[in-house]
Amino acid sequence: MDIFYDFDGTLFDTYPAMVEAFATMASTFDVRVDEKQVYRQMRQGSLGHALKIFSKENGVDQVIVEKAFRHHESEILVKSRPFAYVDELLSRVKQTGGRNYLLTHRNQAAIELLDQFRLKELFTDFVTGDMTFPRKPDPASLDYLIRRNDVDKKTAYMIGDRNLDIDAAHNAGIKGILFDPDQIIEVSSHPEFEATTFLEITNYLLKN
Repeated sequence: MDIFYDFDGTLFDTYPAMVEAFATMASTFDVRVDEKQVYRQMRQGSLGHALKIFSKENGVDQVIVEKAFRHHESEILVKSRPFAYVDELLSRVKQTGGRNYLLTHRNQAAIELLDQFRLKELFTDFVTGDMTFPRKPDPASLDYLIRRNDVDKKTAYMIGDRNLDIDAAHNAGIKGILFDPDQIIEVSSHPEFEATTFLEITNYLLKN
């Protein structure tokens, strides 16, 4: 069994840090934001979507906005932690002869966080933002890992926290599991399974 994982909001609870960085960035432009609304924009759309809305509403160039956001995020992201039972699922997959893969737009920061919590060694291969693949739901990065590691698509799953993760999985010909801890997603991607905890995902995968 081969399992592919998104990083932000899936393996690691990075959204609190992202929202905090967003609010700090906004304050540098003398703007106060509704943090719950920003979170919703990120989860239901993407970070890029939230930045685009902020730029348009406040008349600031999006490139400048994103640069300011990234500056603050890099200082805050280190506080992020993996979701409960993530380590158990990764270990169980490996113990049963399966393989774990990371698929993220983040650069080396994602690998460093995995290493910090001793999770990096549980992964077989990675795609990070340092590689020039198009963003999900384009399946190019998934296709790359599938070909590179001779993955059996019939038993492979992609786990992610947004519809575009599931769409990417289906576009690559594998199954998708939607991780939606606060049930905020308006599901349109037809995942094979939906869960609010990694314990539910672990139990589901071990039965299949």
